Amino acid sequence: MVVHRYGRPRGLGGGALAVTASLVAAAVTGCAAAEEPAPPPDPAGAVRGAADALVRAGSAKASTAMEMAAGGTRVTIRGEGGYDFRRRTGHLQVVLPKDAAGASDHRPITELLTPGALYMKNRGAGVPADKWVRVDTTALDDGNLVTGGATDPGAAAELLRGARHVTYVGEVELAGVKVRHYRGVADIGAAARLAAAAKGFTTDAVPFDAYLDGAGRLRKVRHQFSFSNQGRTVAVSSTTLLYGFGTRVLVTLPDGRDIYAGKVEV
Repeated sequence: MVVHRYGRPRGLGGGALAVTASLVAAAVTGCAAAEEPAPPPDPAGAVRGAADALVRAGSAKASTAMEMAAGGTRVTIRGEGGYDFRRRTGHLQVVLPKDAAGASDHRPITELLTPGALYMKNRGAGVPADKWVRVDTTALDDGNLVTGGATDPGAAAELLRGARHVTYVGEVELAGVKVRHYRGVADIGAAARLAAAAKGFTTDAVPFDAYLDGAGRLRKVRHQFSFSNQGRTVAVSSTTLLYGFGTRVLVTLPDGRDIYAGKVEV
């Protein structure tokens, strides 16, 4: 009969076992720490700096979604394009929602975003199909946060300069990228370029969820607006997604002869 004896391996004393156990514990602790990154020391500062991080990035592709709800009716307007954060110019193809029958009788609206002006083609409302409409955004009560059916990506980032009561929610993955999720309230009046827009909303406090990558760049932001329209309160949820940083964004403004000078129907 063969007898097997089990015991401590030769050359491995109690001290060695203790060291080995400590190394294993340290490795496990280290893995746990890597999986649960420490929260940032200044959440509000990180969010307020997102606009500057985008300027450093230069440009990006953009996707937008604006959901409006009023009187039991809810519609969503979507857009795709790009934005140059240094020049504060961009372009979007905005798609209006289908009608109740599931059909759409409107071609996508082409929007050109520039400092102080919004240009729209295929606007409808009595505007010839080959003409552009120019809107002075400095005269808009909302600073083009809502009017164009898509929040100007530059304005969406600028609004975060007025971030208040910011909390760090945690780290999540967005389109394959690790991002930090922040939640807070933005004060429109505290965002210098958007201060004039505060008069168009029922409150200048705008709740938001912002997602920043490791470089501090804004990857996604969702704002909750509320404004009054003909005596009715309209709730608006605007979402902006940014990706493809460094993509070249070309914006060519229409010739003056191609801008419609007639009355635009409401």
